[in-house]
Amino acid sequence: MRDEAALEAALEILAPFGPDLSNGMTSHAPMAVEALCMLGRGDAALPWIERYRPLLLPRPRPRGRIDTREWRASLGREERAAEWSALFGEELANAPWQDVLARWTGRLAPGLCAAATHGVLRVAHAARSLAHAETALRRDELAAALGYWAATYQTLPTGAGAGTASSARAALGRVERVPIERRRFDGTITGALAALDDHPSFAAVIDRFDAERPADTAIADLTEAFARAFLANAHDPLSAIVFVHGITSSAALRSLVPFLDPGTAREALRYAWQAGAALYATFGTAPPVPGDIEPPAADRDTWIDRAVAHGDEHAIKGVEACLAEHARHPSPAYLAAACRLLDVLPR
Repeated sequence: MRDEAALEAALEILAPFGPDLSNGMTSHAPMAVEALCMLGRGDAALPWIERYRPLLLPRPRPRGRIDTREWRASLGREERAAEWSALFGEELANAPWQDVLARWTGRLAPGLCAAATHGVLRVAHAARSLAHAETALRRDELAAALGYWAATYQTLPTGAGAGTASSARAALGRVERVPIERRRFDGTITGALAALDDHPSFAAVIDRFDAERPADTAIADLTEAFARAFLANAHDPLSAIVFVHGITSSAALRSLVPFLDPGTAREALRYAWQAGAALYATFGTAPPVPGDIEPPAADRDTWIDRAVAHGDEHAIKGVEACLAEHARHPSPAYLAAACRLLDVLPR
């Protein structure tokens, strides 16, 4: 059972802090504590924050305003994250959060890969928390999350494709990986995706996934395919972190599609597929694991206890997503991915 009181206490502690960490990476704190509460382990949220706190940086103050008539010009400008969050704070003060979420998910979906998918991930965690209880702290977190997505907005090469749209698993088999010698890893996933600008075949990838199915079916297809890609490619901490985002970003759409019109939901599914395929194209070294997978011998409580004891933010969020997907559409791929994630990530 979710611990709503623990989440409120955690969000109150995190409110003064911004989206970036002192090590130059993205803060996962709001997402990790929401995942812990979703797992029924709200008791672990505040101790987790205390261990994470030394990395947190103060939330920057707005130094101007986003022109609502020319908002597109400010997309992808990370230095304007505070202004973006302020804009969303104003919108959320004047309209139901569901309406703001739906409108801006449609606008931001083409940049679903932003900040290695952390923009959409943070928005999804915030939306899920609001769906359980609407509070001022949760609206503020949604404003910050949408602001981060807009400020880090990034698109991938997109063009008309040829051939028939198919399942994610089949479509991944048609994604041409960037040759090792042409990859551009500079320490960030975002930087590595730049190699796709010089990889002409990638532009057609977006049309290879069948997003016309019911959202529940399409999301399950995406998450299982990316779980199989994870199992084939996650062999060290970096590759585990890269490939778990294919799973979590696709699973995140479950928290968004109930508030989207069908057309926007289909577009979000297409861009979630594109983002996961981009991770595979720029970091993959092997095709997704085919055939039957031997499920690890452990129950749900064991996985949760292991994730909490491990403590890594990706372990917590990844295990939560895998368990949630497995509960909806049982597949040993999710449990095997959770096990691999916990084994490979350093404590």
